[in-house]
Amino acid sequence: MTRKAKNILFIMFDQLRYDYLSCTGHPSLNTPHLDALAAKGVRFSHCYVQSPICGASRMSFYTGRYVHSHGAAWNNFPLKVGEVTLGDHLRERGMDSWLIGKTHMSVDQAGMDRLGISRDGVIGARVAECGFDVFLRDDGLWGEGPQGFYDKRRSPYNEYLKGQGYEAENPWQHNANAGVDEDGGVASGWFMRHADKPANIKEEDSETPWLTGQAIEFIQTQYANSAGPWMCHLSYIKPHWPYIVPAPYHDMYTAEDVLPVVRSDGELHNPHPVYEQFMQNEIGQTFSKPGVREKVIPAYMGLIKQADDQMGRLFNWLEESGHMEDTMIVVTSDHGDYLGDHWMGEKDLFHDPSVRVPLIIYDPSPEADATRGTVCSALVESIDLAATFVDLAGSDVPDHVIEGRSLLPLLYGQNPKAWREYVVSEYDYSATPEAAALGLDPKQARLFMLADKDWKFIFADGGFRPLLFDLKNDPKELNDLGADPGHAEVINMFMKRLSEWARRPSQRTTVSNETLLKKRDGSAADVGIFIGVFDERELPYEVIEKTIRRR
Repeated sequence: MTRKAKNILFIMFDQLRYDYLSCTGHPSLNTPHLDALAAKGVRFSHCYVQSPICGASRMSFYTGRYVHSHGAAWNNFPLKVGEVTLGDHLRERGMDSWLIGKTHMSVDQAGMDRLGISRDGVIGARVAECGFDVFLRDDGLWGEGPQGFYDKRRSPYNEYLKGQGYEAENPWQHNANAGVDEDGGVASGWFMRHADKPANIKEEDSETPWLTGQAIEFIQTQYANSAGPWMCHLSYIKPHWPYIVPAPYHDMYTAEDVLPVVRSDGELHNPHPVYEQFMQNEIGQTFSKPGVREKVIPAYMGLIKQADDQMGRLFNWLEESGHMEDTMIVVTSDHGDYLGDHWMGEKDLFHDPSVRVPLIIYDPSPEADATRGTVCSALVESIDLAATFVDLAGSDVPDHVIEGRSLLPLLYGQNPKAWREYVVSEYDYSATPEAAALGLDPKQARLFMLADKDWKFIFADGGFRPLLFDLKNDPKELNDLGADPGHAEVINMFMKRLSEWARRPSQRTTVSNETLLKKRDGSAADVGIFIGVFDERELPYEVIEKTIRRR
């Protein structure tokens, strides 16, 4: 069989740190299946997401556009109805685009209503699902409290668990993400003291195996006899919190396997006001307590180990079915997780544990043979994947719409001219308690990160000074130089870069650069428009004939 990628398996994990894989250097976490994929493909060591928050990051993956462009800047901020998504681009080029798992996309219902678009039709269904055709969508957060469910939609996963005989009203909450305490009660994974307990569920029924099985079923049923190309976005729920995992993964790792914490007492001394607020929030305070990391991170590692084992199951099936020969496989994450580094939990700011993610791309095409098993250190952004997929589908990337750059040249061992000098990530924290504590208007609660190989710069709107890290001399980002007058020149350079980036014509999405250049070669006189001409005799007769001759 001729090796040539015609399909795409786009795998995304949620909250997977770049350094918690053995192929990225973790000494204890054995991930042989992802290691094997990296050995057959390219691992990108400097991939950055366009926002450290789930929804905003994913909307950049799916549109190929910066948050500044698409506007869905936080969780549950609707993606504007007019945004062109990955599914739209690929479908136009003859490639089906399917979703299995989560998107964290909120529909712009007001926009759909204004345009009279119903979800009942094919177009409306795609607009409401981020451009994908949906084989199965489950965003994987079925928490329930006094005001009801966090997610008001139906849960296919809960329906599956009830079909398997789990009797709880919400088995996601009481089985998949909870253990059993000493008295036989619910030991909820929401409370991190229970992280070392096994989840009260059969391992094969937990979220990651379930979604893997759905992906295999999808490819088997939808494309068993079809020659048409497809893109399958397999979007996992884990290793996102709640931090709890079923046996045998719950006790595979211990505190000795946890990477040393990256933080210093100096970070607590006169910190940047925005950084200080996030350090002081509940999850930051909890992860800073003695023993919390040692309790939680082994469970986080267990979730990753389970994910790697499921990658082995999936990759073996692809080999047996022949799809390993014609399918590009991409593995990445929507953001990372502080896990106590820098006195933080979650993923709200721009240190590497939060904003730098793993990216492995395997392309079976012979053009990629020269780079197999290599590590590419180019500065890569998550929006580059949309450009890569469109390029693979056999079409020029519409760079007036997609702001990323195709990675195919890097996969093929080429050296693209004028590769980017810096990456950009953004965070709109206007809806958070931290913004309220700082007394910020929603328009002011914004952060912009620009990073190159030497420096990481964060602009904080609202009248605050910037943050600055010297990545060469301080790779762990412990010493904020943003208030140091000795680095004014570096800060000025990044302010110019930010200004340049903010001035790009990102909203001019209906007219390409090529169209504009062609317009320069034309003349209004060719279509009978004469602006500024005093005497018609100055022009050739054939140009003015239809204007002056009565017919």
